[in-house]
Amino acid sequence: MKLWRRSLQMLLGRRPAAMQVGAICRDPVSGQVLLITSRDTGRWVIPKGWPMEGRTLAGAAAQEAWEEAGVRGRIADQELGRYHYDKAQEQGFSVPVEVRVFLLFVDSRAANFPEADQRHARWFTPAEASDQVAEAGLKRILISLEDLPLPDPSRPA
Repeated sequence: MKLWRRSLQMLLGRRPAAMQVGAICRDPVSGQVLLITSRDTGRWVIPKGWPMEGRTLAGAAAQEAWEEAGVRGRIADQELGRYHYDKAQEQGFSVPVEVRVFLLFVDSRAANFPEADQRHARWFTPAEASDQVAEAGLKRILISLEDLPLPDPSRPA
């Protein structure tokens, strides 16, 4: 059934969603999450970008967290969830994008990183963060963190 639906959508001109990866950067002690501003509109988002050759999806998400937020840490191999949004293009149209989200427990945050001068960052509780983002699916993922336990500090990573 899925194959038939996808074929029909392609015939009608609807492209399948492109895929990006994103990281929810979480403080392992307080449970807060780090949001950053987008470069174009300044709205609150998570670090995200396109998959990278030679990296797993989780590895690419960790790299985006470094480039966009200056964060290093331990990233989960399993997806935390997925959400969709329409990515605006310079040509004036938008393309559907599915973001696969991975949880990253922050070990450190640098003052100097590739996009430091292009973005602002702020820590929020998961509930506060869900109020700040625009995408309904990302809101749901952030709220789900309320029920997710933090790592045991007495156990090595």
